[in-house]
Amino acid sequence: MARKPNMTETIQLTAEIVALVDRVEPDPGLGPGMEEPKEAYYFELAAELLKQHSPEELWVFAYGSLIWSPGFEVVEAIPSTATGWHRSYCIELTRCRGTPQRQSLMLAIDRGGSCRGVALRLPKKDHFGQLVTILRREIDAIPATYIPRWINIRTANGSHLALTFVVDTEGPAYSGKLPLDQVAKTLAHSAGHLGSAAAYLHKTVSHIDAHGIRDRNLWEIQRRVAEEITANSRQTQ
Repeated sequence: MARKPNMTETIQLTAEIVALVDRVEPDPGLGPGMEEPKEAYYFELAAELLKQHSPEELWVFAYGSLIWSPGFEVVEAIPSTATGWHRSYCIELTRCRGTPQRQSLMLAIDRGGSCRGVALRLPKKDHFGQLVTILRREIDAIPATYIPRWINIRTANGSHLALTFVVDTEGPAYSGKLPLDQVAKTLAHSAGHLGSAAAYLHKTVSHIDAHGIRDRNLWEIQRRVAEEITANSRQTQ
């Protein structure tokens, strides 16, 4: 039976524990049946998103690495909630933070529940160009299992329609809901050309904690990852 996380406890997955497994692997390139998007793909997708919603202010809902490494200009970052979505390690990775030999998992949001994250407000300029920049950052292969979508979010300053990235449950890399212990073991041992999955998890929990956000499943996963890395390190000494 899963342990009920203590939501007031400190983060167990420390930088020192992450350093035990953090490494960089050679980039294996795109997997079979995948291709790198061309510039026209990003332009067409940005245009389609602006047809769906042409905002006066462009908001992005961040729940993972967009919080700590957005790659675009942000003029405001405030806690927010997306109802009807929850964080889930539900996308299989054979690149980035995994390899074909030791697959990893990628964080996304899936249907159901709610997710507390950070609403990022972008400057009032060139929304088309800003969307292209975001799409380039987030989508590096097609067909994609990780897709852009406008969703409703709530902040202390009111509600907004924000761009975010959700899992496509029909996508080729969708893993579905996995047991937390399986997720933790996978994240504790996998790495790719962008570094380890444990390092990504550590940065994510550290930064959402700095915003006063606690995600029950994510806190349980980071605890189990810390325990798995520590136990494995003792066995190999």
